[in-house]
Amino acid sequence: HWITGGSQGWPYGHTFFMLLPTPFSPGREPIPVSRVEQASSTILSLFVNETTARESSSRRTLGWVLLEFLGSMNLAITLLVVVAIASVIGTVLQQNQPYSNYVLKFGPFWFEVFRWLGLYDVYGSGWFIGILGFLILSTGVCLYRQVPSMLREMVRFRTRVQVHSLRGFHRCAEWWLPNQALEDVSAAVTDTFRARGYRWRSRDNEGHRVVAAMKGRYNRLGYLFTHAAVVVIGIGCLLVGDLWLNIKEWRGQITIEKRDLSARDVPPISRLQPGAVPAFRGNVMLPEGATANFVFLRLRDGFLVQELPFAIELQDFQVAYYDTGQPKSFISQVRIHDQEHLGNQPLNATIQVNHPLIYRGYAIYQSDFGDGGSKLEFRAWPLSSPRLESATMKSAVGDSLKLEGSNGPLRLEFDNFRLFNLLPEPDVKPDDRKFRNFGPSISFKLRNAVGEAREYFNYMAPAQIEGRWFYISGVRARADEPFSYLHIPVANNSPERFLRFNAWLHDAARVRALLERVAPTTENADFQRDLNVVRANLLALFLEGGFAAVSERAKAVVPADRLREATTLYFTILRDTLAEIFVEVLREEGVNVEQGIGKSDDAFFNDALSALVALPSYGSPFYLQLTGFQQVEASGLQVTYSGGTVVVYTGFALLVMGIFIMFYTSHRRIWAWLAVEDDATRLVLAGTGNRRQADFAQEFSLLQTALARRLGSAPQVD
Repeated sequence: HWITGGSQGWPYGHTFFMLLPTPFSPGREPIPVSRVEQASSTILSLFVNETTARESSSRRTLGWVLLEFLGSMNLAITLLVVVAIASVIGTVLQQNQPYSNYVLKFGPFWFEVFRWLGLYDVYGSGWFIGILGFLILSTGVCLYRQVPSMLREMVRFRTRVQVHSLRGFHRCAEWWLPNQALEDVSAAVTDTFRARGYRWRSRDNEGHRVVAAMKGRYNRLGYLFTHAAVVVIGIGCLLVGDLWLNIKEWRGQITIEKRDLSARDVPPISRLQPGAVPAFRGNVMLPEGATANFVFLRLRDGFLVQELPFAIELQDFQVAYYDTGQPKSFISQVRIHDQEHLGNQPLNATIQVNHPLIYRGYAIYQSDFGDGGSKLEFRAWPLSSPRLESATMKSAVGDSLKLEGSNGPLRLEFDNFRLFNLLPEPDVKPDDRKFRNFGPSISFKLRNAVGEAREYFNYMAPAQIEGRWFYISGVRARADEPFSYLHIPVANNSPERFLRFNAWLHDAARVRALLERVAPTTENADFQRDLNVVRANLLALFLEGGFAAVSERAKAVVPADRLREATTLYFTILRDTLAEIFVEVLREEGVNVEQGIGKSDDAFFNDALSALVALPSYGSPFYLQLTGFQQVEASGLQVTYSGGTVVVYTGFALLVMGIFIMFYTSHRRIWAWLAVEDDATRLVLAGTGNRRQADFAQEFSLLQTALARRLGSAPQVD
């Protein structure tokens, strides 16, 4: 029987179908023509319905189109990838650091680019919050569209199936069972299903019976749980992130403080009361014996002060180190003061790394340590004065001193004190990995009148290098530069000999008198006078820029063909002049130099020349020697509060359960179609599984074998 479909407007063009009666078994009656015509009408009605559906789909409302777009899998996957990439950036790039650190790290151009992209506060940036909200909306729409159908699939057995549909399944078997009643075969089928753990339903249709069974229906919950987990975790992230701070900032309720102020000087517009936001993460550096009821929240290029409903007092802080110099453990002994909940009885607790204190929903972590304002004593030695008159001073870490310099006022800012400095031995091979404690050190900045600063790092005790002792002082002009070091040679456990030598060199009158006194006897007084002038000029050049300045001066005044010879002569004259002054320094100390100087004094002279060469780039008018200290340690505590923690944990639990269900369960359906034909019962068994097809093939084979054993007959079609 032919069916021809093809008229104007028909969306598929001309389509032809041919229906042929096919006998099910030899000797079976052909299908009546009326049945064929009925099938033809059914097919034509399907095409008409499809055409109507396509035409109506072109007239769908905008809301339906948006709903379909938001619930699409492609959109959800794209948003998840973007969120994942943003999370990687937020993890690799340390967030909410001072902007000056980013400028030094990336340079001005890339700093502005990354700032415009919001990479310094990824989780609080508008685009990240928008994408996260869109992901929640998309996944929620997907749940709204899919949950009803998935729930129906969990309880619906699908007993209205046709035999030709079952024969199209990849897993299918048929029995022709003469002399067996349909009820007996049906009982065998249901018993087999029950033995294999299947739930089943039976339905009698017109001329046949369908027994539908299924197992692992809760596999659908895995998809629902994982999608719901994305929504719940996303909502939890919005609760624990900076969204609420951004909302308050947009509404003008808070203003980020960008000035360098202490907590007590921060205005109310930059302070947050307890409970003002559902979540925060702040830090405070607490010295021993101090108490604080606030933390600092770093936000972009400024900060906010978050007040706490209780006060934290640091009673004692202890730190232990590995042999490599790395911190091993920090331990803070704290006391919590809370008049409302504790009364006059404070709570004593210990906080250490990975063991926070949880109090009233606030988690207090041990995150860092530093100096809490150690008391310091110094001796300042002048480096550019002809008079060696040192000055004593006292200060503390965190304080600053105002000084008068030759080029204007100076500001001395004390940054940090370290009791231990475990560093690799300088005289051993890197493979030996030996470490030495170089003792206490102090870091400070020297800032000029225009605000430019140099950072210094001075060790308190002298260090032995290659058998000789030096006071070591590091200096750098920028925070991203490595330190360059000045090595001041030590004599009698003091830097005084070198500093006296340096003061001698800056006293032009004493140098001139010395040169005239030690000058060799000559009849040419003019020549001797000119030679002394040359020696004084070379010495002045050396003090200004070291040997490099002398070499540059030679290039400027000496012809090129005589430059090498003249440079060698200049260096010889300069070294002899410096040696004569050094001998005079030794003579003033009471050293017997009439028979010459020893090897130790000669080595000291060479080390002193190296230090004098480094002095022009040192940039400080004095050398600051740490002579005493009283250490005050400080514990870096991080206080976090999250009202959305339960939400995030709930989402995580849903995610774990969903993944477990999807990986370890499979939704499997089995159908048995039974009908009485020619005094025999025909049984068609078919099934499908939504995943793990190899396991389902084995399951179907076992089910088929068990059923064949029960029926006493192997399937005729397999």
